[in-house]
Amino acid sequence: MHRYINTCDMPLLLKPIFTRLYFFMYLLGITSSILTIPPYKDAHMYSNAPWELLIDVYVLSAVVLLIPRRIKRFPLRALVKVLLYGFMYPLYIIDTFCFVKFGSTLNPSMLLLMGETTSNEASEFLTSYVTTDVIFSEVGIIMLVPLLHLVCYLLCKRLHISLQLKPGKWVSLACNVIVAGLLVWLAVVSIDNKQLYVKTMTRDTIGDVEHTLAVSPRTEMYQPPMRLLFSIRSNQLIGRQLDILLDVTDHVQVDSCEYKSPNIVLIIGESFNKRHAQLYGYDKPNMPNQVRMKRQGFLMPMEDVVTPWNLTSFVFKHLMTTYCVGDPKDWCDYPLFCQIFREAGYEVTFLTNQFLPKAKEPVWDFSGGFFLNDSVLSRKQFDHRNTDLHIFDDGLLSDYDVMRKPGGCLAGSKSKGKLTIFHFMGMHVNYRIRCPNSKKKWGAGDYPDDMDMPQKRRKVMADYDNAVWFNDSVVNQIVKRFKKEEAIIIYVPDHGEEVFGPGARHFFGRMHDTKITKRLADEEFRIPMWIYCSQKYIRRHRDIYKAVKQARTKKYMTDALSHLLMGLAGIHTPYYKPEYDLLSPQYNESRPRLLKHTTDYDKLNNNKEEK
Repeated sequence: MHRYINTCDMPLLLKPIFTRLYFFMYLLGITSSILTIPPYKDAHMYSNAPWELLIDVYVLSAVVLLIPRRIKRFPLRALVKVLLYGFMYPLYIIDTFCFVKFGSTLNPSMLLLMGETTSNEASEFLTSYVTTDVIFSEVGIIMLVPLLHLVCYLLCKRLHISLQLKPGKWVSLACNVIVAGLLVWLAVVSIDNKQLYVKTMTRDTIGDVEHTLAVSPRTEMYQPPMRLLFSIRSNQLIGRQLDILLDVTDHVQVDSCEYKSPNIVLIIGESFNKRHAQLYGYDKPNMPNQVRMKRQGFLMPMEDVVTPWNLTSFVFKHLMTTYCVGDPKDWCDYPLFCQIFREAGYEVTFLTNQFLPKAKEPVWDFSGGFFLNDSVLSRKQFDHRNTDLHIFDDGLLSDYDVMRKPGGCLAGSKSKGKLTIFHFMGMHVNYRIRCPNSKKKWGAGDYPDDMDMPQKRRKVMADYDNAVWFNDSVVNQIVKRFKKEEAIIIYVPDHGEEVFGPGARHFFGRMHDTKITKRLADEEFRIPMWIYCSQKYIRRHRDIYKAVKQARTKKYMTDALSHLLMGLAGIHTPYYKPEYDLLSPQYNESRPRLLKHTTDYDKLNNNKEEK
């Protein structure tokens, strides 16, 4: 019997290193890290990958070496190795394949889509995507590793190659000390990422997971096994909330409906900084259409509105259910308001440019859209949905127009009431790609050249204002499609956005790991919101129009939006609470507006702003 690598007389701590398992698993891991670097400017491999991988593979090899070679005549260790290779090599190949074909490595959305794929769909997928060009891509390179491993194994077996290391006592001791020191150093440089990974994996809800990943520092899931376990855990967490939601949907009660508003349109924007809204006094004319509608008396801006969160997925869980901050239990214990509208007899159309099930989906989209995209919940909430995402939000207009054409799903509809929801990409980072180049109005030169605002930042600001400008044109087109109807339109973004504002002249985006100060709340939580009434709607609903005008200066938080909508429809249901309805005489303006469920917006000290 030949033993190709004789580790019996090696220094103890060297044994895991002198195995084919260690060599090829490290080669596999480092190759994967190099091949899956995103094709973005300044993108790079996780800087600690070479060192963290050393200790990860060492631990794996050491565990395998602890397994007995045989139990009686059964080759236990050899079987474990076969199972390990049979799992690891396909996993890395699949991960690289996903990166090549879909632009993303393994993630929760891909795992969910795989789980929902039927045998016929799987066959069509293999026919469509597994083509000869895959072999000549990064997938072919990663496949060389197991091929090289097999060749090495066969050569060693055929040529009876063995490695004999029998160092003396003091050499063995020195080797053990050196390896032990190296392992300690590797553990020190890797422990932070491992702790962050454990923290992420032990969160109780998918929302908590998302928030953990939004806060810096965050874990680097730099290897496919980490990404797979994370995807499994994420799907497990949404499964719990889906089970609760599905149980709730089976018991939704609607007593009656008055159909007070035949056409209700909800436009959900994205990342809108109120300070950059012409409608509220910004000096750049980036909302001319909405300003015109305001002057005509059709559009009423709400002056004091905040959002409960600065994360889209968290906001959507509040917007789309009847849950409000301060209510008992969790958001998923409450009905989805679109289902209530359908049960009441409204025809519900949902057109989104973010939340469609897709392979290349970040965890925040996965978290925000899973309860919209679940097949059962989607059927219960919506009569009609779009099926494609668009580069720009005006693509949703085309989707809607197709639905209204003869033969379309909305053509000839006889519903007493219609609820239509448009969900934009809006001003979501990256601002540069939120407005077509041909429609851009401002550049860096249109902003003051001062010391704390270099040209690069002024360019970003110009991109943001151009996105607002384009957003205004899309909103205007939606209004045009309903202005002759008896329609009321509500516009509200999910949250605000930092755009080099006061106290943060160096920053754009959102701060998720910072204490909520008055300054931060005003930039990221205070949002624009308006209500538009068509001329026909005003004539027939003077009372509602008057209530809208009176509500302009009232304090409001958008977690209660579903109650405003149910009030406009005249839906009688146990879930409607008039104290949450902005237009109701019973509206409770003194309700605490808790940001992130913790910070009362109205109690923030104006004199202690973040510097």
